[in-house]
Amino acid sequence: MVFYKTKQNFFGESIVMDMKKFKIGIFGCGRGMFVADQIKNNFSDEACVYALCDRRKDQLDKATENFPEALAFNNFDDFIECGMDAVVLANYFHEHAAFAIRALEKGIAVLSETTAAVTMKECVELVEAVERTGGKYTLAENYPFAAARLEMKRVYETGSLGKVMYGEGEYCHPSSIEEIRDLDPEEHHWRKYNPVTYYLTHSLAPLIHMTGALPVSVNARTCYDEGRAERINRKYNDVAAIMLLGMDNDSVFRITGCAMFASHGTWYRLACTDGAIETVRGNGSAVRLNYVPWNLPEGEEEEKIYCPTWQTNNELAEKAGHGGGDFWVVHNFLEYLKGNQGPDFDVYTATRMAATAIQAWRSVLNGSASYPIPDFRNKADRMAYANDNLTPLADDWGKGATLPQDSRMR
Repeated sequence: MVFYKTKQNFFGESIVMDMKKFKIGIFGCGRGMFVADQIKNNFSDEACVYALCDRRKDQLDKATENFPEALAFNNFDDFIECGMDAVVLANYFHEHAAFAIRALEKGIAVLSETTAAVTMKECVELVEAVERTGGKYTLAENYPFAAARLEMKRVYETGSLGKVMYGEGEYCHPSSIEEIRDLDPEEHHWRKYNPVTYYLTHSLAPLIHMTGALPVSVNARTCYDEGRAERINRKYNDVAAIMLLGMDNDSVFRITGCAMFASHGTWYRLACTDGAIETVRGNGSAVRLNYVPWNLPEGEEEEKIYCPTWQTNNELAEKAGHGGGDFWVVHNFLEYLKGNQGPDFDVYTATRMAATAIQAWRSVLNGSASYPIPDFRNKADRMAYANDNLTPLADDWGKGATLPQDSRMR
C-alpha cells in the first residue's frame, strides 16, 4: 500500500514523494488493540491496520467493529499469508517465539509482546531465525518510555552520576480475587501456571534501557503466601520473586518481576559512584536526583525532585497508556521499519531477559543457587541450551509442564 506526501525543494517547489504505508497485522485482539489504536489515532499516514487475527470470536468481532476495513482471521495459518509487512504478536504470553519464527521466515517484521520465549531452546531458535532470515524483530516492552524513566536514562548517559553500581526495579500489581478471575477465565490459562520470575520485563527492561548493562547471573527466592493458590485458583502460592542480578558491568540489580503484594506501582533506582537518581514512590511522574557533595557538577543542586516531560511528542505520549509507553513502542517500531533507528530491544536483549526469567526460576527451585545467563550471540552458549525445553507452562489442556509452578513443589 502506498501513500503520497509533498515537500518543498530548494527552489520552493512542491515535490510529490511516493512513500510506503506499512500494512500491520494484529495477532491477538485483546492486548493487540493498543497498537491498532495508536496506528489509527496517531500514525495513519505511515501505517494501517491491515489484518486482525484471534481464535476468540468475541475478541475478533469487537476488533472488526473498530477496524471494519481490516481483513479478519480466526487462525494463524491463513493470517500469515495475507500480505502484511509486519505483525504484532499480542497472543498469549507463553506462545510468542514459535509465531515470531514463522513470521520471520515469511519475511514479515515482528513486534513481539513480552516475553520473547519461555524455554532456553526457544531463545536459541528465535535468535537463529533472526540471523538466518535477516528479518526485523523487536520486543514491545513499554515501561522504559515513561517520561521519568527516560529522564533517568538521559541523566545517566551524561556521565554526571558516574558508573552505576546498584539498580532497583519494582513492578507491583496486586489484584483482587475478582480481578484475577477476569484475567484468567480459562481452565488452563497461562496465568494460572506462570511462576513469579517469568513476568520480569517491566522491572528489568527500564534498567537495561537506562544503563545498557545486561544480566550475566541470577539468584532468586520468593515471597510465599500459604493457601493463596486455592483462594485464587492458580497453581502457585508465591506472591513475588526477589531477584539479584549480576550485570556485565560488575553492578548488581535487584528486581521483583511482577509482584502481587501491595502497593500498586513501579519504582526504579540507579545508585552510582557520584550520585543517584530514582523515581519518587507514590508519584511515578517525578524523579529524585542527587549528587555526592564532593563531586557536584557545576550548576547543579546537591538534591532536587522534579517532574520531567518528553522532549518530543509530549501531548501524544501524555494521552497514551502505560505512562506514554504505548505511544513510543509504536512510534519507535515504525521508525525501525523505515530504517531510521534500530530496535528498542533486539532479539539478543529480548532473549537475555527471557533467559533471566527462566534461570531465576531454576534458582528458586534450587535453594537460590546462582545461575548463569547466557549470551545468545555466542555459539557456545547456544549449543549449551539448544535442547533445553524445560518449562513450568502448560498447554491449553493443562499438559506439557516439566517444572513445578510453586516454589515449594519438587
